[in-house]
Amino acid sequence: MDTAYQPTARTTPTRYRERAHYDRRTIHDILDEALICHLGYSSAGRPVVLPTTHARLDEALYLHGSTGGGPLLAAKAAQASGSGLPVCVTITLVDGLVLARSAMHHSVNFRSVVVVGDARVVDDPAEKSRALSCLLDHIAPGRAADCRAPDARELAATGVLALDLVEVSAKVRSGPPADDPQDLPLPHWAGVVPLSLTAGPPVPADDLDPGVALPRYLAG
Repeated sequence: MDTAYQPTARTTPTRYRERAHYDRRTIHDILDEALICHLGYSSAGRPVVLPTTHARLDEALYLHGSTGGGPLLAAKAAQASGSGLPVCVTITLVDGLVLARSAMHHSVNFRSVVVVGDARVVDDPAEKSRALSCLLDHIAPGRAADCRAPDARELAATGVLALDLVEVSAKVRSGPPADDPQDLPLPHWAGVVPLSLTAGPPVPADDLDPGVALPRYLAG
């Protein structure tokens, strides 16, 4: 397998092309770290963008949804006509606020991924089971084996879309502000305010049996 995805017209930025990345490691790391993605598609001729959870399994991106939700209904209609649902999935991790001496050079340090392609509804029971387990383990590795599996009613109400990682790119901005030389003597603070998402101590449910120990995958 190639170590990088091939750029296309749809995955080539029009600005700051030097920030684009196509190597699989960079893209996979961003997809695997992020907890939320935004799914864009067209509904009745109008653009719709919805937040949802996702998980990557090898070269497929799985998106969680409801069988009665707009994306799943649109994907089913597209498949009925012999095609997939054209989508754009975006994921962004914000790593810092970049404060420059000039207003125009303020920015954000970030890592983002854009995936475009035709999504399909996951109908195969075995693949759907793997995808749902992957979605759970993306939230907390090991969780899929440490909870009740969905029953038939719950499975019928839960939908999963799959999007192959073919047309995909990352964009990354890091480092300090890029002030113009003539602005460097200005008496304004400049630098980066780091941002990170950190987990706090797990808080047990009020009705949790005190005898249920904190699972090892949540400890620490």
